[in-house]
Amino acid sequence: MRKLWNSIAFFSHLARRRSSSYSTLRDAPFNPFTKPNKFISTPFRTMDTLVPKPSQISSRQRKIAEKSQFEEAFESAETTEEMLKAFSDMEVVFNEKELGLAALKIGLKLDREGEDPEKALSFANRALKAFDNDNKPSLPFAMTLQLMGSVNYGLNRFSDSLGFLNRANRVLGRLEGEGVCVDDVRPVLHAVQFELANVKNAMGRREEALENLRKCLEIKEMTFEEDSGELGKGNRDLAEAYVAVLNFTEALPYCLKALEIHIKRLGMNSVEVAHDRKLLGIVYCGLEEHEKALEQNVLAQRILKNWNLNSDLLRAEVDAANMMIALGRYDEAVGTLRNVVNQTEKDSENRALVLVSMAKALCNQEKFADCKRCLEISLGVLDKREQITPVEVSEAYSEISMLYETMNEFETAISLLKRALALLEKLPQEQHSEGSVSARIGWLLLLTGKVKQAIPYLESAAERLKDSFGPKHFGVGYIYNNLGAAYLELDRPQSAAQMFAVAKDIMDVSLGPHHADTIEACQNLSKAYGEMGSHALAIEFQQQVIDAWESHGASAEEELKEAQRLLELLKRKARGGGALSNEVPMKALPLCGALSNEGPRKALPLPTNTPATSSVSQPDIPLRQSGTV
Repeated sequence: MRKLWNSIAFFSHLARRRSSSYSTLRDAPFNPFTKPNKFISTPFRTMDTLVPKPSQISSRQRKIAEKSQFEEAFESAETTEEMLKAFSDMEVVFNEKELGLAALKIGLKLDREGEDPEKALSFANRALKAFDNDNKPSLPFAMTLQLMGSVNYGLNRFSDSLGFLNRANRVLGRLEGEGVCVDDVRPVLHAVQFELANVKNAMGRREEALENLRKCLEIKEMTFEEDSGELGKGNRDLAEAYVAVLNFTEALPYCLKALEIHIKRLGMNSVEVAHDRKLLGIVYCGLEEHEKALEQNVLAQRILKNWNLNSDLLRAEVDAANMMIALGRYDEAVGTLRNVVNQTEKDSENRALVLVSMAKALCNQEKFADCKRCLEISLGVLDKREQITPVEVSEAYSEISMLYETMNEFETAISLLKRALALLEKLPQEQHSEGSVSARIGWLLLLTGKVKQAIPYLESAAERLKDSFGPKHFGVGYIYNNLGAAYLELDRPQSAAQMFAVAKDIMDVSLGPHHADTIEACQNLSKAYGEMGSHALAIEFQQQVIDAWESHGASAEEELKEAQRLLELLKRKARGGGALSNEVPMKALPLCGALSNEGPRKALPLPTNTPATSSVSQPDIPLRQSGTV
């Protein structure tokens, strides 16, 4: 749902609250939503023997009557064409200020239809000029600003849209402060908050958009009954927004609430319940509760099958196969996918995505030849669809690149990620995905020793993901950690220390000071200060590493011993005992399992695009693992 047409209810409210003095004030501003004056006819005829003289109607009265006729014609118009015709007639006798409400009504209707945004914008501009000259805020003025924001959003003019919507929000705040009826303000305020969320998402500012969606839900909770369908949808919208920023813990209660409401209102077999269960499966996958995720998926499939929603059912079956892969049930996943692939057309995007999942299962079984055959067929299909569905194709390229990484074919993986990045750079609303792909390219370039090439990709990723997810998101911390590793590799320890310090600060907030990745960022910071010759600082941060590992107890004995050994080395260096660069490991470059003797360690994923239909199929992106530079 992109547009909220609830605000149009305001016009009927205007009609109900028509001023009783309007019919007597001839110079009052035109209100196109009022009915023309109705005169009470007398029940008798006046008896008179004289021939009646024709009444003399002044030009002023004739103009008022003409205006009333135009008013009535506009009010009775139902189609857009009828409204435009009536508006054209009104332009002859009404001035621009008097036409403000009529222009607003047409603009709202055109915006809802979405067929001619430029025409909608022209009417919105006329309404804005009519209302913007008033000295005090009004509800029609706020609605016009909301319309301007909505139309500009549809035209991908996100900065302009944000400006109008923020202004509308301020006007509505002033109206609330002045005691305007909340029943009038709430529908418009909801429309503004919802559109603000849309615009901020499109600009990649997803963390900020969450606040607007929370306000939308609060408005609905104050407006509708406790278990209304609107509250069910509002809770699901907010859950999806949290999933998009990989905050599955916050998403869970909203998703469960949406499911509860829809079951109560619509029953266990409704399509809305199926959508809730699919989303709940994604949330459980994010929380690594794959058995629960698969259970929700199976329940959703039953409903979709009952309603013959074959396309949604196919996607749910693919999601189920990916859950089986996460559970290590590879043969079962392959069997499911073979059944699904027979339901797809030869060169369809669906078949390409099914083959990617098939390749993932085969890769986990180390059947690399079969895996590559699936990927080659999939890439042949995706190449033809780059201009048709660029977002979906870029997501598929990213996923395929991870499989090539697993098979140690890093050049192919980098090439695919660059193709994905080229598609995303043309889509301003995909800034978060662009940042994620840039980060992966930077990581792989570091991994293959191309450090100088990696730095601009990592710097770009950090900026985009800060804008999208906020400066304290854990993914941003991992990128700064890798930037520190790159600078240290280039013998720039001061720059490295700055990056490691930023990474540690972010991880302290987002992961906690005792998280393994936060501890490693602190370890890296200690090494950077050691390289700079700042021994006191290096020892201070190394002691923090020891304290943090001690809090893990027996499970971190080896890590604690290593940290204590490094502390002694630093102290010896401080006393003039020689260089440490070859003795202190710098844990920054993430190595795939094939290049590490210990195998891949579990790492949190970078922020990725997570639409409901494909989130489950996206594996975790390992940002950092133990390694030695």
